[in-house]
Amino acid sequence: MNAEKTTPFVVPSLYTWAGGQPALERLTAVFYAKVAQDELLAPLFSSASHSHAIHVAHFLTEVLGGPPLYTAGDGGSHAQMVMHHLGRHLSEIQRRRWLNLLLDSADEAGLPTDPEFRAALVGYLEWGSRLAVLNSQDGAPAPDPAAGMPQWGWGEPGGPYQPPS
Repeated sequence: MNAEKTTPFVVPSLYTWAGGQPALERLTAVFYAKVAQDELLAPLFSSASHSHAIHVAHFLTEVLGGPPLYTAGDGGSHAQMVMHHLGRHLSEIQRRRWLNLLLDSADEAGLPTDPEFRAALVGYLEWGSRLAVLNSQDGAPAPDPAAGMPQWGWGEPGGPYQPPS
């Protein structure tokens, strides 16, 4: 009897499934080009630096299971990302436009279109954008500087967002 060795299946991270760093950099480049032309969102990003798109790509890389480019390379933290939203008074209309443009950009940038990946991606974008709106309102508490980066996955039991241990 010839026993075949099987290699256990390893579930790839959302980062890997998306296409890695090149895919996320394409996504943010396409997205911020759209934002610059959007009458509702352009004013929100008018003072953003030229490197803003790459910083957001690094943030997404880390959140979606890739290397810690945002925290290690850009010197950022989740608390610092939250701080960028304090006092901006983002509206639900702006949030939805942001989300729609980002999803259109994902199509244009060639990110995977399979339902499992898109459901996980939309789950994170909904969660994150809703937090951004909440954190942008008057009276929002300052973020905890000790809080780690969120880690988003495929919707494992217990919910897709698992706070770092």
